[in-house]
Amino acid sequence: MDDSTAIPRQGVRPNEDHGGARWLLLVHQIPPKPDYFRVKVRRRLARLGAAALKSTVYVLPWSQGALEDFQWLRREIVDEGGEAILCEAQLVEGITDAELEGLFRRDRDADYGLIAADAATALARVTKRKLSADERAEIEAAVARLRRRLREVIELDFFESKGRSAAERTLDAISDRLRGGTGARKAALRDRERIATGRIWVTRRDVFVDRIASVWLIRTFIDAGAEFKFVSGTGYRPARGELRFDMFEAEYTHVGDKCTFEVLLERFGLEGDAALRSIADIVHDIDIKDGKFARPEAAGVEQLLSGIARSTPTDAERLVSGGALFTSLYESFRDSSAIAMTE
Repeated sequence: MDDSTAIPRQGVRPNEDHGGARWLLLVHQIPPKPDYFRVKVRRRLARLGAAALKSTVYVLPWSQGALEDFQWLRREIVDEGGEAILCEAQLVEGITDAELEGLFRRDRDADYGLIAADAATALARVTKRKLSADERAEIEAAVARLRRRLREVIELDFFESKGRSAAERTLDAISDRLRGGTGARKAALRDRERIATGRIWVTRRDVFVDRIASVWLIRTFIDAGAEFKFVSGTGYRPARGELRFDMFEAEYTHVGDKCTFEVLLERFGLEGDAALRSIADIVHDIDIKDGKFARPEAAGVEQLLSGIARSTPTDAERLVSGGALFTSLYESFRDSSAIAMTE
């Protein structure tokens, strides 16, 4: 089992090995010829998700992968006769960390918006009338392309932009229509989710609200013999038989506006447990931050989980403390439900 040190926040992961710098800057000057090379560099920066700080200054949040990507790009620029400087940076004046994060969110929201608009066009076609076999095949292919685009954008969404939910909801709505409605889709999913015990479940390191709750749910109600593995959030290739959750391209992760805990409840047919539904509402409010259920317990649970994250150095320890918290919550809600039934 892989452990890692606790971190105080979600999102971009600080790394002590680079002195606390949060950002990588690539400052470049491209030669005027050949013309195609300037376009190639611009496209490469877009594929990396880099934000333009100035016309020749691009920035990425610090990560080992981002460092390697910028190093390769710098080498290409220099090999073509240009100049490029790669810097690790902490912002002092002129722009704040929050403002820079806003630039990244703006770019990703624009990407999500284009996907949502194309998905809305496809949804309108599905909704208007009965489709022929050829039309259905055409729309299914379009949805597959849109989902590929969505995965690519999610991989570059370093700061959890809000536009993702709208794009996912619209694509899910198309899939529901093509499959005959949400009810049929849920039933099919529940029928499919029957797993053997003792599987290896994989998620991102530095577990927090949704992942702590999901591990507790898996151990307690889904797979009593589960083993857990903690890995990097992107680039991980699962071994045969591993099940991923709450990470990119996972078997179990956010769907539409649902957090992973809610998805697991749905996929394993656990929605009938009122105590689990209450916990799902709390996890949703903390993780999604949309106030959908407005559970009064959410603020207190979030504070307790934040304390656990700050005081426990490894994921394994977080899961022990967090699991005890969710066990107590479950018993409390179960008792409340029993009292309500007898009144």
